[in-house]
Amino acid sequence: MSFFKRLKDRFVAPEEEQEQLQPLDEPVPADEPVPADEPVPAEPVKPKKKADDWDFSFDDEDLMSIEEFEELEAQQIGAKFRQGLEKSRENFQNRLNDLLAHYRTVDEDFFEALEEMLIQADVGFNTVMELVESLRFEAKRQNITETADLREVIVEKIVEIYEQEDDELQAMNIQEDGLTVILMVGVNGVGKTTTIGKLAHRYRQQGKTVMLAAGDTFRAGAIEQLQIWGDRVGVEVVKQSEGSDPAAVMFDAVNAAKAKKVDILICDTAGRLQNKANLMNELQKVKKVISKSVPGAPHEVLLALDATTGQNALVQAKAFKEVTDVTGIVLTKLDGTAKGGIVLAIRNELHIPVKFVGLGEKLDDLQPFDAESYVYGLFADMIEASGVESDTADDTETTDPHAG
Repeated sequence: MSFFKRLKDRFVAPEEEQEQLQPLDEPVPADEPVPADEPVPAEPVKPKKKADDWDFSFDDEDLMSIEEFEELEAQQIGAKFRQGLEKSRENFQNRLNDLLAHYRTVDEDFFEALEEMLIQADVGFNTVMELVESLRFEAKRQNITETADLREVIVEKIVEIYEQEDDELQAMNIQEDGLTVILMVGVNGVGKTTTIGKLAHRYRQQGKTVMLAAGDTFRAGAIEQLQIWGDRVGVEVVKQSEGSDPAAVMFDAVNAAKAKKVDILICDTAGRLQNKANLMNELQKVKKVISKSVPGAPHEVLLALDATTGQNALVQAKAFKEVTDVTGIVLTKLDGTAKGGIVLAIRNELHIPVKFVGLGEKLDDLQPFDAESYVYGLFADMIEASGVESDTADDTETTDPHAG
């Protein structure tokens, strides 16, 4: 089965099922907190039915199988990535289509133009060099002479670059028993607090109990903003007064979470990066307090990055990697940029997995990152326009001399 067909089968729903993929909840502003006097209930309240209104008559044909449920879920996720990556998709697809139309023959001029296109899309210089070198090898191996025949290989190689390392790093380290502590770091203005709120909502939807710790005690309004998110999604926020010692807040939060047998504690931290020494000392102090109370914690240190800043996000990630052990990236505002290629640069150059991406303003638009969902979002029109007659793709195992 060809790569395009596999993605098409996984993510594209039949036309008659498209209505099921439309989001039902209203958008939530990502950057502006809801006024405190206008709380949003954690869960929509549905009107109650009288007992005699219920109709329990159904047969097995009304039930959805596990396979059907998983298929529908994949299509819904694909629809989210398709919508959230619209700007990046237009950038990638238009440029790639223009390139393939201009260069009909696979030669060095084509590869040099492809390198330039990918660098302009914020894929990152080192990643581009690796990707194009792999494409050169694959074109020679499969004797591909026309650029149109290289289209699908380009998309497949992007997935391979992302998935070349340990897939287990992709999953969140959520403890089956006991408290899981997630430390959220990132500079001010990247959507860190919003991410914490949406992450809390996500875990609440999974039936877990969640608590938040307001450890960003220096930025004006940070504590109040986190409290608004706590009220919105229905979770408790442990806080102290502005200017308090962040480590003291964490101490209180961990003890409260343990006493109340909370499943997940998500900790906000200060977003300053101007003085790395101060930030390092502060984060080390916070982590020491947490690990003393919960051995092995924090279980995740997530770095929030603003995708709209492109290569600037890569610079921030390198700086934070120097001062703390970042276990994963949350790439925010991906729906607001054409620079979606930064995902590849972060993963390939920093060797830090992107664990979540922000694809919109709604509460459930914070989605776990998946390489195939990502490339579908980037090349959806191209994939959907491809025929299903490509099952004759070469199944010969690729031997790339540049692979591990």
